[in-house]
Amino acid sequence: MQKIEELFAVAGRGVVVTGGASGIGLGYAEALAANGARVTLLDLDPQRIETEVGRLRAAGFDVRGAVVDVTDHDALDARIDEAAAHHGLDIVFANAGIDPGPGYLGAWVGDTRPRIVEGSLENYADRRWDKVIDINLTGVFATLRAAARHMKPRRSGRMIVTTSAASLRCEPAIGVAYMAAKAGAAHLVRNVALEMAAFNITVNAIAPGMFVTNIGGGHLKDEALQAEFGKAIPAHRVGFPSDMYGLALFLASPASSYVTGQQIVIDGALSLGQAD
Repeated sequence: MQKIEELFAVAGRGVVVTGGASGIGLGYAEALAANGARVTLLDLDPQRIETEVGRLRAAGFDVRGAVVDVTDHDALDARIDEAAAHHGLDIVFANAGIDPGPGYLGAWVGDTRPRIVEGSLENYADRRWDKVIDINLTGVFATLRAAARHMKPRRSGRMIVTTSAASLRCEPAIGVAYMAAKAGAAHLVRNVALEMAAFNITVNAIAPGMFVTNIGGGHLKDEALQAEFGKAIPAHRVGFPSDMYGLALFLASPASSYVTGQQIVIDGALSLGQAD
């Protein structure tokens, strides 16, 4: 019988996290690095990479970073290849994503919700749709494809995709492209999981609800806004990247070896409805 420390062991495993220098991606990196994994942060922001790699190394963790745009597939392939050459590639978090901009209704909370002209379907710009899909869906596809080239020949690996509770519900304050991208990513996970199952590679999704990140200009970092949003969440609070640690470790470790093709929602029960 395996001991708990063996069941959740990730020490020495090679990990890549896209969008890894802030928010939820950084939370994944912290969870894995703190438990002995060797982590590469891939991100578009060189300053954040430098800051977070320095902080995590100072804490004694084996972490490196590289700048990449997930829409540049050749560069993404190269950065993942470099990470694999440096410390192997056992686990990949396809996490990079962007703020979709407003939907057709504004104001997440409150009695008055103004209509947003540019967020309505008839006014939704091609360039906005394309950018969200390119990053939040096609970027996930490109990340999984690059990882598969390393994992499939070795017949081992863990692929974890950040989707969203928005893949399961409609939220008029969020632009339509975001929900389409996240729902598409969730079904992509199921399809890739089906293909990879025979190769001992699990593919799963984490679907966050309202989390404090840099998305939306980091508006949820405001404590007053956190409290206001918390009123609509059954758990009575918003989520923080540290709330991801346990789930990230579970899906990246041997503990989840028979779990694949699943999307796990982590949202304080927001997607279930209002409890009070």
